[in-house]
Amino acid sequence: MTNMLLVLTGITAICVALLAYVNELTKEPIAAANAKTLSDAVSAVVPGFDNDPIAEKKMQEVNGVEYAVYPATKEGKHIGAAVESSAMGFGGDLKILVGFDADGRIIDYSLLSHAETPGLGSKADVWFKKDQKGDIIGMNPGEGELKVSKDGGQIDAITASTITSRAFLKAVNLAYAAYAGQHTADGLTGATVQTNVEQPAEEAAPTDSTAVN
Repeated sequence: MTNMLLVLTGITAICVALLAYVNELTKEPIAAANAKTLSDAVSAVVPGFDNDPIAEKKMQEVNGVEYAVYPATKEGKHIGAAVESSAMGFGGDLKILVGFDADGRIIDYSLLSHAETPGLGSKADVWFKKDQKGDIIGMNPGEGELKVSKDGGQIDAITASTITSRAFLKAVNLAYAAYAGQHTADGLTGATVQTNVEQPAEEAAPTDSTAVN
């Protein structure tokens, strides 16, 4: 028994050491890949800047949570910003990057990560893009909270994915609130954006893994 315990302990120690070694080897490449993904996303959602938005990142608190704001300028003039935001979707956190122009209108967005149902909630990466069914491009959340039509709003929810759609729009509203908090001096209205949209009880995420989002 003693020998068996010693052998198991030795194997465990070797496995831990190997995992630590692999983690160390991959840490920098993963960080570099993540940095490139973020850089590409910022360039896509708020194009035309000549500064380094990521190096000039600012943090803005909304409802006790801090959000990353990447300010974009051209020839020293503020032209907008990209804002990281997230909300709880059907399968877990849904994280987005939203680009706003100097007046607070949505330029574009990028879905950074999600755990939504493939083929349903995962459609959020394109559903709210320009000329799509849930198009939010050009809208200003400061003029009115973005909500799905089922909640009295103006946005068509993703088919069979109302929960994901609500989470996505909540994340956009939060992103705008963070942006407005940073840039009220740049001509934005600074309008209060409701960010505590509650999911009706009958639409709560079911526990059955086979249920529709």
